[in-house]
Amino acid sequence: MTPTPTTALLLVDVINSFYEPGQPNYYPEVAATLPALASLRDTARARDALVVHAVERHYRGLADFEFDKLPRHHEAGAHDADFFPGFEPAARVREIVVPKRRYSAFYATDLDLVLREQGITRVIVAGVKTNVCIRATVQDAFAGGFEVVVPREATNSNRPHLAEASLEDIERYFGSVVTLHEAEALL
Repeated sequence: MTPTPTTALLLVDVINSFYEPGQPNYYPEVAATLPALASLRDTARARDALVVHAVERHYRGLADFEFDKLPRHHEAGAHDADFFPGFEPAARVREIVVPKRRYSAFYATDLDLVLREQGITRVIVAGVKTNVCIRATVQDAFAGGFEVVVPREATNSNRPHLAEASLEDIERYFGSVVTLHEAEALL
């Protein structure tokens, strides 16, 4: 019997808003993450690892503290909040969607509980943006006692200097920044 994997893949905000040209948060360099994200997704599925699609989903029409900082965005059912084509959740037990209303995939969601119930001890965090949602998710994963891994090729930002600073901080304080190949070997 194959042991249940103890590493989960967290795909953060792989949604139209960031990946579809013309959307409000799109930036051309984001496309460079797609091959690495697809490879991680496919590897995780092939090894029956838990895949978590952590996506921003705000309540339509309701007040939201985040809207004080950013224009209204990613409301449930809106096109910008939809999964980018090819990154929709698969119909398999070990693949879930965790809606989030803040930058971190852990804050005010049940992600921590789900991961612990599945015996997950390590998370591979990939997606966008490195200096915002990836960093916030990494910090909260570390605070919760999860080993954190970030594959360098699977994240970036429209503010590359902040992405680099975040990766440096992640490596120094919260986890490991590794190559795609190294991350896939952990799944």
